[in-house]
Amino acid sequence: MDNGKKLNAVAYGEVLWDVFANEKKIGGAPLNVALRMKTLGCEVAMISCVGNDENGEAIISHVKSLGLETDAIIKSEDFPTGLVNVTLNERGSASYEISYPSAWDKIVLNDLARNSVNNADVLIYGSLVCRDQVSRQALEELLELKIYKVFDVNLRKPHYSYEMLEQLMHSADFIKFNDEELLEITAAMESPFTSLEDNMNFVAERTKVKAICVTRGKHGALLMWEGQLYENEGYHVEVADTVGAGDSFLASLMTSLLTGIAPQTAIDFACAVGALVAEAPGANPEISNSRIESLMIR
Repeated sequence: MDNGKKLNAVAYGEVLWDVFANEKKIGGAPLNVALRMKTLGCEVAMISCVGNDENGEAIISHVKSLGLETDAIIKSEDFPTGLVNVTLNERGSASYEISYPSAWDKIVLNDLARNSVNNADVLIYGSLVCRDQVSRQALEELLELKIYKVFDVNLRKPHYSYEMLEQLMHSADFIKFNDEELLEITAAMESPFTSLEDNMNFVAERTKVKAICVTRGKHGALLMWEGQLYENEGYHVEVADTVGAGDSFLASLMTSLLTGIAPQTAIDFACAVGALVAEAPGANPEISNSRIESLMIR
């Protein structure tokens, strides 16, 4: 999926270790998005914070080896690198126990971080990083800059408030929800609607955000883009786990849309990538173009 234009992206937020029953893997939703965008040919910088510890050094070393710009990942002397205990149910759906406070709760911007955003095409941020006022304040500063802003909603109880979520939505140019998140948030906003499409329109009118995507698990996704609604009904795969599937979906969708790929092709491609991530264990499996293409033509 390459039309020759290279996107320059910045991801802001948590970098951490996902701890499973028998292993641990580097993760964090914004980092997962960044890593997938890099594999799709984007130039990507990560803004975050790790502890001055072995886990932090391993994260920086790993993501640097994969080509991400890491100069805006600062080190904290006071807080440890983040850990998340991941539990998978029999369907491979994940639940998360997120340690607090972690280094990524204490992100402070340096000049390299500000410059990377000023020189980028798109800033991707989530909601979890705003659970702590320090990282939230740094994000609010970045959201004042002139750049295309993509808000990736990630509801992890008890780490959010509806007031905070609505503020983050108002700052965005593009919002990505899953279906459960959309319905929970719009119910809190007193939407009278029950369907996904009606609630997408409700959010668009309430926040003035014109581009919205809602993922529906194995049933694909809906995309509102430039006044039109696009749909993919999903691709069947055997799910290993759902960790990172939505992150790779978003990375693939935004890389496509912001480099001029047609919206229907973009959502089809993103759904295929997300499905293939769910088919493999972990958040960032390698996926070949041929595997994506073969899934899309089924």
